[in-house]
Amino acid sequence: MTDILKKYRTIKGFKTSEFEEEKSRFITSAKYVESEEEAISFIEEIKDKNKQATHNCSAYIINEIPEIKRYSDDGEPQGSAGLPMLSVLEKEEVRNICVVVTRYFGGKLLGKGGLVRAYTRGVTDTVSPNIVCKREYFEVELIHSYTVLGIIENYLAENKLKVIDKDFTDLVKIKLHIRSEDYPKIEKDLINLTSANIKIDVKDTLMLFEEK
Repeated sequence: MTDILKKYRTIKGFKTSEFEEEKSRFITSAKYVESEEEAISFIEEIKDKNKQATHNCSAYIINEIPEIKRYSDDGEPQGSAGLPMLSVLEKEEVRNICVVVTRYFGGKLLGKGGLVRAYTRGVTDTVSPNIVCKREYFEVELIHSYTVLGIIENYLAENKLKVIDKDFTDLVKIKLHIRSEDYPKIEKDLINLTSANIKIDVKDTLMLFEEK
């Protein structure tokens, strides 16, 4: 997996915001998606929900190789809606995200410049405050004796490693999530600290959300 697939900026779940400009109502809907099919389905969902709207403009970026980028002005003047929306996503360097800005026309024309500002604001207000990082982690299991438990727990606490489960039987089993790029150093440290009296197994590879 290349670096851009192992770590990228995005949003978590669904986010929305709304504002009014010259009596036109702008509603932004943004969602985390993992494929172009999911993005298209989300756009259709928002359009179906807002059938009476004047426009449902959209943009999305899918984190694949090569990267997928699409936008639609949905009847607004060319270059006044979809492209500015996509530009915000590019500026924020977010991936696996789809945004739809729904406009209910208020009776006053905004002009191309006004439209660009409105659609840019819609995406910025919704996406920028909600950016998180999605990163590759390993789910790791540590198996060791009680004699090294204190050493290991101190190391995990000092390095702020997230423990997800502990099992105390004849041996201690600790499950934790470790960033994939940090794993080689942590593995080496634990082997050195315990004089190799530890078994370290990588159980799974996960993509997890982190707060910004």
